[in-house]
Amino acid sequence: MKPTIIRNRQFFQASNHVRSKQLGAALSKELREKYGKRSARVVEGDTIRIMRGEFKGIDGKVTQISTEKNGIAVEGIKREKLKGGNVDIYIHTSNVMITGLNLDDKWRQNRLEGEAVKVATEAPKETPKEIAKEAPKKEESLKLKESPKQKEKLKEKSKEKPKETAKEIPKPKEKASKPATKKTKQTKAANQAKKETK
Repeated sequence: MKPTIIRNRQFFQASNHVRSKQLGAALSKELREKYGKRSARVVEGDTIRIMRGEFKGIDGKVTQISTEKNGIAVEGIKREKLKGGNVDIYIHTSNVMITGLNLDDKWRQNRLEGEAVKVATEAPKETPKEIAKEAPKKEESLKLKESPKQKEKLKEKSKEKPKETAKEIPKPKEKASKPATKKTKQTKAANQAKKETK
């Protein structure tokens, strides 16, 4: 298949979640330094600057996002209809730069801040759980230092213990066989009759 056909499918026949991801725009230098990211998905309420096209240099807030039209509507950029009235002009996000983020969504804020470069601070202090975990390790190291005679005694004891426990376990009771029901008697009689006829 031609690469042009594949490329067109990726743009124009893309599924909704892919189209949504395609509506990302570059961040301004200040936002890049603050969050450590180059781009972000454009959301209603973001402040943007148009970098290319007829409306180059205009700043405004995003009023609407359309995945169908693959663009965003900016406050103040409209076109007059012949019959009267104004219509939004949709601009593709690749021609836009985000200058201010709408951080009403806490998930978006955490996502942006979580991926920022974090400077290492003080070393974390040991918690009581970590100290408790270290104590059994010390006991294990003491066991390893035991003499060979002590090891043999421990092995003998461990061999004896399973035998004792096996004797203590009671055997499960055997189930008594159920008396034959009328149906089984009838089927037996029918089977015998068939054998006799043969």
